[in-house]
Amino acid sequence: MRYLAAAAALLLLAGPASAVPPRAAAAAKPFAPTRFSVEVEGNGPDVILIPGLTASAGIWRGTVAAVPGYRYHLVQVAGFAGAPSRGNARGEVVAPLAEEISRYVAARGLVRPAIVGHSMGGTVAMMVAARHPDRVGKVMVVDMLPQPAGLLGASASGLRGLAGLLRDLGGSEAGRSLVGSAIRMFGSDPGENGRSDPDVVARAAQELAVTDLTPELPRIAAPLTVVYASPDPQRRAAVDRAFESAYAGRKGAKLVRLDGSGHMVMYDQPRRFAEALRAFLGASPPGTAAGAASTGGRASGPASQAASGATQAATR
Repeated sequence: MRYLAAAAALLLLAGPASAVPPRAAAAAKPFAPTRFSVEVEGNGPDVILIPGLTASAGIWRGTVAAVPGYRYHLVQVAGFAGAPSRGNARGEVVAPLAEEISRYVAARGLVRPAIVGHSMGGTVAMMVAARHPDRVGKVMVVDMLPQPAGLLGASASGLRGLAGLLRDLGGSEAGRSLVGSAIRMFGSDPGENGRSDPDVVARAAQELAVTDLTPELPRIAAPLTVVYASPDPQRRAAVDRAFESAYAGRKGAKLVRLDGSGHMVMYDQPRRFAEALRAFLGASPPGTAAGAASTGGRASGPASQAASGATQAATR
């Protein structure tokens, strides 16, 4: 009888573990992003392209056509350029977007893809690379600083008051109308950007205004290339200093200046940007013989040294 009692006790204790799990629990749901959608084009090594504030995935069309041989993942941010707001309908936008892109990389089984981000997309790319370094092969940031407020000659701490105003603008009809007018006035493609959700744009802009990724730069293990615009020859030296200083904390960062270009470098200097992207995608990681040869040995040095060599090349 004692053996029977012990056996019964074991069965009671093991009961929940031995039960057959429901079919729904056994099969995990596949990951489906809610903060962005993706269009995949081409074949070859994986490259994720992330557009900037209010922009559509279409800003990359010319670049994709000019640099074939890769499987491009064109990200369309929810709430921008007429896309439904979905997961971005409330709360933060930028940081959660970076987390979802990281999950996308893992769920799709992408092996350390290259990530290219323009403007806000550059911020997202740096977030993914710094916070999930094992999932990124290399990073290109296009015309964005670790502290986005620096593009306005300000700092994240100095813009906190303005950031709160931006957040509040999205909460009223009059505020959304004002943000919408600004989008139509300053957007790169009025036909697309003017259809962005003003509330999503206001919250994303507020988030960017108070973001400072400078302390996270050393955590970016992947090779980092920064392409930046220089529209005014008289301010060229100041722009160089701003980018060199901003990325000094990431040793080995390669800075590439594109002269005669505004913020939308892929539109203003499509040929030069395509050349820069081609060199970035084809370059071997720093420390290899091929990597040193492709950059004249500068890519593995400090950002200021890399900028010096890249700047000379860009102005030829």
